[in-house]
Amino acid sequence: METIKIMHTNDLHSHFENFPKIKRYIDDNRKKHTEDEFYLFDIGDAMDRAHPLTEASDGQANISWLNSLHYDAATVGNNEGLGNSHEILEHLYDNANFPVVLGNLYEKNSHELARFAKPYLIIETKKHSKIGILGLTAPFILTYPLVDWDIHLVQEMLPKWLGELKNEKCDVIVLLSHLGVSMDRLIASKYQDIDVIIGSHTHHLFKNGEMDDGVLLAAAGKYGYYVGSIELTIDDNKKVISKYARTQKTSDLPESPGDKAWIEKQLDTGNALLSAQKIARIPNDLTLDLHDENAVIQTGLDAIIDYTKADAGILSSGLFLKGLKAGEVTAKDLHDMLPHAIHAMKTTMRGSDIWWMIMEMEKNRPYLRSHQQKGMGFRGKIFGELVYRGITVDEKRNVYINNEKLQMDKEYTLALLDHYLFVPYFPAIEIVGNNEILYPKFLRNVFGDYLKKKYPM
Repeated sequence: METIKIMHTNDLHSHFENFPKIKRYIDDNRKKHTEDEFYLFDIGDAMDRAHPLTEASDGQANISWLNSLHYDAATVGNNEGLGNSHEILEHLYDNANFPVVLGNLYEKNSHELARFAKPYLIIETKKHSKIGILGLTAPFILTYPLVDWDIHLVQEMLPKWLGELKNEKCDVIVLLSHLGVSMDRLIASKYQDIDVIIGSHTHHLFKNGEMDDGVLLAAAGKYGYYVGSIELTIDDNKKVISKYARTQKTSDLPESPGDKAWIEKQLDTGNALLSAQKIARIPNDLTLDLHDENAVIQTGLDAIIDYTKADAGILSSGLFLKGLKAGEVTAKDLHDMLPHAIHAMKTTMRGSDIWWMIMEMEKNRPYLRSHQQKGMGFRGKIFGELVYRGITVDEKRNVYINNEKLQMDKEYTLALLDHYLFVPYFPAIEIVGNNEILYPKFLRNVFGDYLKKKYPM
C-alpha cells in the first residue's frame, strides 16, 4: 500500500488576511503528515489587483508568498491571465520556485504554449508510482486575444494531454481545474481516467468532496476561507483503491500574535508604493454626489469618452467607492476609488438597437440602484445609478444623442464598460453591439491618464 496526501488552495484573490493561518496550517501538515507522500497545489486566482500590494508589485508579492509554502505546482486563473498585460504575465512566474501547469494558453503569434507553462507534470513517488498533473484555465475566447494570447478549448486540449499521460503510464491523474464546477462535473462524466479534479473559478466549496462517476471532485471555496486536503491510497498493483477529500475552515484555526502586524504590513507596503506614484494635481474636489457640478462620475465619463472617441457614454455610480480631494492625486487614490478589474469598451450600434438598450437600462434602473453586484470584475458593493453622457430620454420614450433625436438606421459609438457586456441586465449589448473591449488598461488607468493629460503635475 502507498498513501498520498494532497493539500490545495484556490481563488485566494490576494486575501492576505488569511495567509498567515493558511501558511501555518500547511506547514504543520507538511511536518506532521504520516502518509508516504505530501503534495501542495494552487488552482489559480491567487492574485487580485484589488489589494494594493498586488497592484503595486504586479503580483510579485503573491508569488513570494506562494514560494514560502513550496508548492509542487500551480495553475493559472483568469485574474492572472486577464488581470495582467501580456508582458507582466509572461514574467509573473520568473521567480517562482514551483512549476506552472497549464495546457491551454498559447502565444497568439507563435502558437506555442506560454513559455512559463508546462502542459503537464509527472511526479514519481518514492515507491515509483507515477502521478500525472494536468492544468487548464477557463477559456475566455473573447478576451484572451485582446492581450495577445490564444486560449484553447477544453475539449481540444484535455484529450491531447490526457492521452500523453496515459502513454507515459501514469498510475494517478490529477486535474488542476480553473474551469468551474459545471465543467468539472462534465469532465468527470466523460473522463474516468482522471482520478481527482481539484476545482476553482466558481468559488464552489465541497467540504467533503464530491464523487462523480468514480472521479473525486475537490474544491476549497474562495478567498482562503478554507484549505483543502485529499487522501489517496494506492495498492501494490498501482491502482487507486480509496480517495477522500475534506476541508479545513481557516477561521477555526488559531491566530498567532504576529498575524495582525503582518497583514497590516502588506496593506501598508502596497499603499506606500502606490502613494509614491504621482498622477495629477486637480483644482477641485471630485465628489460622489451625482448632482454636484464636480461629480467624480462626470470626470469618469469625460475620461472614457476621450479614450474611446465615442459619441456618448454611460457609467454606473457604484463603480466609484470614493471621490478625490483637490490637490495631488496618486495611484493609491485611483486604486482606492476604482479597485475593479474592469475595462473600457467601445460599442457601435444602430440607433434602433441603442433605443432597445436604453429601454433595458431604464427598466432595470430602479432595481440596479441598490442592487448588490458581485463578480465580472466588479469590486464594489452596489451597481448604483446609471448616468448618461450625451444621451437623454423624454417622457414619450424618445431617445436623443447629443440633443438630436435618435436616427434608427444611423450607427453611433458608445463608451461603455466590459462589465456591462458580462452582466445579464442589458442583453442588447451582447446580442447586437459591435463591442471592442480595450485591454490591457483598467478603468482606473484610463481615468488616471485623463487626469494626467488635463491636470499635469
